[in-house]
Amino acid sequence: MDIILCHTTADFDSLGAAVGLTRLHPGARIVLTGGAHPGVEEFLRLHRDEYAIVERRSVNPDQLRSLFVVDTQSRDRLGKAAEWFDAPQLQGVYLYDHHPGVSGDIPASERQIEDIGATTTLIVEALQRQNINLTVYEATVMALGIHVDSGSLTFDHSTARDALALAWLMNQGASLPLIAEYIEPGLSDSLQDLLATALETVNSEEVWGQQVASVVLRTPDYVPGLSGLTSRLLELTDSDAMILLHEYQRQGDESRLTVIARSQIPQTDLNAILQTIGGGGHRKAGSAQLRNANPEEVLRQLRDRLNAQIPPPPTARELMSSPVRTIRPQTTIGEAHRILLRYGHSGLSVVNQADELVGVISRRDLDIALHHGFHHAPVKGYMTRNVKTISPDTLLPEIEGLMVTFDIGRLPVLDEGALVGIVTRTDVLRELHEESRQLCPIHPERESQGRRLTREADVWQGLRSHLNPKLWQLLETAAQAAQERGWQLYLVGGAVRDLLRGMQSPQQTEVALTDIDLVVDGFHQSATVGAGVELANVLQEQFSGARLDVHGAFQTAALLWHNDPVFDSLWLDIATARTEFYPYPAANPEVEASSIRQDLYRRDFTINALAIRLTTPRQGKLLDFFGGVLDLQRGWVRVLHANSFIEDPTRIFRAVRFAVRFEFEIEPETERFIRHAIASGVYERSRSLNPRTPALQARLKSELKYLLQASYWPRALRELDRLGALQCLHPQLRLTRELWRRLQLADRGLRRFQKWHRLSHWRMLLEVLLSQVETGTGEFSRAAVAQQLQLPDETVQRLATLGERRERLERELSTAQRPSEVVKVLSGEELAGLLLVALGMGRSLRGKVWQYLTEWAEVKPLLNGEDLKQLGYTPGPQFKEMLADIQAGTLDGEFGGSREAAIAFVRDRYPL
Repeated sequence: MDIILCHTTADFDSLGAAVGLTRLHPGARIVLTGGAHPGVEEFLRLHRDEYAIVERRSVNPDQLRSLFVVDTQSRDRLGKAAEWFDAPQLQGVYLYDHHPGVSGDIPASERQIEDIGATTTLIVEALQRQNINLTVYEATVMALGIHVDSGSLTFDHSTARDALALAWLMNQGASLPLIAEYIEPGLSDSLQDLLATALETVNSEEVWGQQVASVVLRTPDYVPGLSGLTSRLLELTDSDAMILLHEYQRQGDESRLTVIARSQIPQTDLNAILQTIGGGGHRKAGSAQLRNANPEEVLRQLRDRLNAQIPPPPTARELMSSPVRTIRPQTTIGEAHRILLRYGHSGLSVVNQADELVGVISRRDLDIALHHGFHHAPVKGYMTRNVKTISPDTLLPEIEGLMVTFDIGRLPVLDEGALVGIVTRTDVLRELHEESRQLCPIHPERESQGRRLTREADVWQGLRSHLNPKLWQLLETAAQAAQERGWQLYLVGGAVRDLLRGMQSPQQTEVALTDIDLVVDGFHQSATVGAGVELANVLQEQFSGARLDVHGAFQTAALLWHNDPVFDSLWLDIATARTEFYPYPAANPEVEASSIRQDLYRRDFTINALAIRLTTPRQGKLLDFFGGVLDLQRGWVRVLHANSFIEDPTRIFRAVRFAVRFEFEIEPETERFIRHAIASGVYERSRSLNPRTPALQARLKSELKYLLQASYWPRALRELDRLGALQCLHPQLRLTRELWRRLQLADRGLRRFQKWHRLSHWRMLLEVLLSQVETGTGEFSRAAVAQQLQLPDETVQRLATLGERRERLERELSTAQRPSEVVKVLSGEELAGLLLVALGMGRSLRGKVWQYLTEWAEVKPLLNGEDLKQLGYTPGPQFKEMLADIQAGTLDGEFGGSREAAIAFVRDRYPL
């Protein structure tokens, strides 16, 4: 176990550096050795679950491997955790600090102490060197560490390195509103006096859970710096929006009115509001200057317009995950921990036999119980019984207040006593800190031409304008049917990815979609696993040209149109939201009903884990829990989970397919995960231990088909070879120069010669790949690999006999000098097998085969059976010999293309 120690009364720099180290050392856990500053404590009340923080008492000192210490060099500042330095099995102690010249007493095996503004900067530089990317919450807490310890780069010990580190963290998505919430800039003395007046006269009202404040100040003269005063008022009054009006009158002049507005409410646009009175600004900040205006009337107009922009906050029903994973009070601590690991939850709800909620148990509770050896004890002894609950209609502000006030990480949602969902800190954080979405153009060089999507309405309008009207009608019909049944409906996956790319193109063209996935969410409102089938039946009644297919135990439904006059060829897949679990590597996943969040979490890459809500409320809401939009802008293929390739090797081939198809790059950490999965040997072990490995069989064949039938297959194969991924087919398979030559020859022939078109192009390329595998026995033979990929029997047989056939044909062709002799050797061979054999031959013999395939096999004899009858010959066994001689003479050019010469030959050789 690797542990990262923050000093007692931890500040943001200590916490930020520790969070960064968890990315440099995956699996490491953070221990706060003795409390934290008030600001850090407040921050962690809502954000604790985003970081790998564990209780000191849950750490077993006997299992310690390495210790990392940040922002201190003294044992005294580590409380009781300082005792861990004496653990005999400890392999190393690593210290990071930014206080040079301090005499420390920590027995560090390695130290990095440099004179810079913050310890966090050291960790940021290490993350940059290793090309590691951060989540928004990781970047935010690290940025806070640098801001606080460097005085936002104003303290004397701040350096350019701190500034560069902050810039990088901003690029990683650090939340500026959240940073501003925990940093307090100062006001001048004159503004401090005005602040006191403002605090006495400020008015506030609540609009949909948002506090909207306003104040009118009057002074004899103009007062500079009111912008900072407005921001401070916003903080001190704990408001979400503030409108400040300042009226003053210069001597001999008319009255002047300055308007300054600030808003932290995501959907508001102050620029649009202030433009109505001749001002302007940004969405979250704006100002205006007026003459001889009535302050009270101006304020009334501005507040009415601002209030109209504030959307109703989401309810628990919109935020919650459903169905809820529950356990009984008698469930053991060990089993509960196993369930948490399987589903990736941070807590579980406990229900009695009547499915009534009786308690909640968190991961921290389970960790401590396991630490004390209570593996077989029931959870009822450790669960929290006094559970705070909410209803489906509880608004987000109230949910947030409960979590912060009571330091609760999850709130069960009860509907008439029934447990229908759960809202977690993560659900709240996503909603609170999701910035107004600004999707930059995919191509930065065309930014001025690209369209920006900033609100749900923008996404909805962009979706509508880029879809075929008939397809738009289909989606609207599906959404209406889902809404009538109390469900939410989402457009998910590749269709969203392609639409977003199309929306960001300067050309407002229609995006062609041939494969669409819809997901029904709303299990708590009777959306059963058969919801997809029910919805598909409704659609088929209105769009009768579709064929309905229902497949799988999970009742996924698909509507298919083929050469339809309206939809052309379209596949519409509809399923209920689900989660999945892989029982072993390369297996088929076990699937269960779940929520849209879990459904997106099970997908492969961030750019495919996107969804757009098609139903109200919040129609057009873009769900992006993993930074997929940012990766689309960067041009990255980034995997969602570190173990993704271990569980499903076909994702390696999909990663390459998307990277080559979109001209993206595989994100560096994703590439490391790929290489680790391949080097681990997990696929070979899974093959030997399990009777079925679908991800190395049928599903892998499907991915190979997608790759090899695409125009970009040469680049894809080179990338697979660079990653070592061809080993998923065979441990020794490499894209050698010889194999590359054979693939190019095969591709050229398959495209050039018309009669070869009856061969499956992609399958022949795959056979060429497999033909390079060294002849072996058992699971590593060519035929065994083909069989494992579930290729046709003829392919398996062809590869099984390839070596013998090549040896025989090389031997016979080496003595065949005349065209007729070559034809005699090759005429009985099937086309696909002959092509495979020829690719492995030397140039001379390959030339004979090539000439046979492209020329000699098509040569017809100058005389046929009817001609021989007319010449007076009686049909019989001799006919076959005569025709063979005529064919040979024709091929060898003995007749010079003359029928008369052929007739003379027959009469001479076979006199009547």
